[in-house]
Amino acid sequence: MGLTHRSTGSRAAETSAVIERQNPDERIVALAGNPNVGKSTVFNALTGMHQHTGNWPGKTVTNAQGRFHTRRRRYALVDLPGTYSLMAHSEEERVARDFLCSGAADAVVVVCDATCLQRSLHLVLQTLELTPNVIVCVNLMDEAARKGISIDLAVLSARLGVPVVGCAAREKGSLSALTDALDALEPKPLPDARPEPTAEETAVVAWAHRAEAICADAVRQTQAGYGARDRRIDRVLTGRVTGYGVMLLLLAGLLWLTISGANVLSDALSAALFWVQEWLSALLVSAGAPAWLQGALIDGVYRVLSWVVSVMLPPMAIFFPLFTLLEDAGYLPRVAYALDKPFQRCDACGKQALTMCMGFGCNAAGVVGCRIIDSERERLLAMLTNCFVPCNGRFPVLIALLTMFFTGSAVGAAASLRAALLLTGLIVLGIAVTFGVTKLLSRTVLRGVPSSFTLELPPYRRPQWGQVLVRSVLDRTLFVLGRAAAVAAPAGLILWALANATIGGESLLSYCAAFLDPFARLMGLDGVILLAFILGLPANEIVLPILLMAYLSQGTLPELGTLDSLREILLANGWTWVTAGSAALFTLLHWPCSTTVITIRRETGSRKWTALAVLLPTVTGVLACMLFNAVSHLFL
Repeated sequence: MGLTHRSTGSRAAETSAVIERQNPDERIVALAGNPNVGKSTVFNALTGMHQHTGNWPGKTVTNAQGRFHTRRRRYALVDLPGTYSLMAHSEEERVARDFLCSGAADAVVVVCDATCLQRSLHLVLQTLELTPNVIVCVNLMDEAARKGISIDLAVLSARLGVPVVGCAAREKGSLSALTDALDALEPKPLPDARPEPTAEETAVVAWAHRAEAICADAVRQTQAGYGARDRRIDRVLTGRVTGYGVMLLLLAGLLWLTISGANVLSDALSAALFWVQEWLSALLVSAGAPAWLQGALIDGVYRVLSWVVSVMLPPMAIFFPLFTLLEDAGYLPRVAYALDKPFQRCDACGKQALTMCMGFGCNAAGVVGCRIIDSERERLLAMLTNCFVPCNGRFPVLIALLTMFFTGSAVGAAASLRAALLLTGLIVLGIAVTFGVTKLLSRTVLRGVPSSFTLELPPYRRPQWGQVLVRSVLDRTLFVLGRAAAVAAPAGLILWALANATIGGESLLSYCAAFLDPFARLMGLDGVILLAFILGLPANEIVLPILLMAYLSQGTLPELGTLDSLREILLANGWTWVTAGSAALFTLLHWPCSTTVITIRRETGSRKWTALAVLLPTVTGVLACMLFNAVSHLFL
């Protein structure tokens, strides 16, 4: 019983990680472990690299590398994908197994979860069959102590025959025992290769029995009721009836907080940006800049950029930290668990729920996240349907439309609550469309049987507030805002030119809008709205600025103000609640942005699937708007 391995020298030639020693004395260390054991936290603490540590399985798909040194030696650390087994059923398992089999690593550190050690030992036992140069790092010792679990590390080391150290990687300085063990380790030659087991089930059962016996000697439970609290919470959060209700309530609460705070922040930000605009205008006038240059820079570039910042930044600055808190606390895997059965009924993999959650931040990131799905068919299903959930660029547009046209005369908390409930309904609609289109594809161009997968429900943890704020603001909010600004600034200049370039007294924007108008009317829109969506292909964030610029006869955006002033502009151009509803529906379901399209092309390597990824939401959005428009007019 064993796993085939071979030694190929100091580099992993057949894996995506090729490690070169910076000097002959440097040692290469592989970091392995199950998902959610804090492996990436150990990696970050040792190397100083700030890698995102998600709270769902399979987040790390490729190898991450970093370097650190102790007083005695320098090390190159390779963070292998989180995996439960080295039996190579998934891409994560293949990457981890191939690197360990290559002989590139001088040592392997297997990170285990102290709160559920028996499960983690399965990977330890498999790794020991590949190499004797193993150090077991039992992480989360602090959580284990709080839950009444004590682990005798000396007994564990004696039973395994390798060094065992304990730590709480979140606490500064707790990894000194690990670095000391690495310094003291003298690498041994690898054993000869052994054949694969004739029956995988036999191997798995043997590892399970050994892990159980080892834990019986080394682990003690010092208080009754371990895990009872988590189980009580999970009965509510993952229950057949209550799970979906809690999910909707949390989503509505999250959106309500986002909308309430965003309205206040947006007004303050608009005032500040308007002041900067006045200062820039005065500066250009004093410098003797020609009128066309002032118009291009202020009315074009600056105003479009200001609209993007004032509309996008407040919701993202609130939504991303709140969403990251749920992720850090361990709730998002419960969402995936609750949505697993619906995806199975659609002949898709339950992991698609995880990639869908990623899509709320960015659809391009959701497409990349589809790598965690093993089956090529199911991976394509997830990529083709990811854009049916609204990304960060569409959230502000949806919030603005719902607040302006569907909250009635209510103000303050009441208006925000109504907008949040409506937005929750739209998101549920997007998820329902995801299920429907997935089922359709599974019965037509992507037929197949859904595969099973292992989904770990990690323990509930107290979020790291500081890390959450830094990660959500720097890694998400400012990154996305910077990308939007990079697109909006040149787009503003081009739009200003199109809006001011005239033929026969009509701007080029007006000609294009008039051409699209007959078809757009069938969807409950007008030519200007449809043109804004088409020109907003580079980024969803610039749809509103394009819309406003096209409505104004002189080709300039209005001065920044409240949503009430924006609503007056739209009403003056013939908008009704039907128009707003159709626009919100098309915002939810229309084609992906150019970044997502490019990402799909890169991930699939196929023009056919990329074209289908654009065509599916386009047709769905058009048909949905036509249906909504037709039904709405029955009540007018």
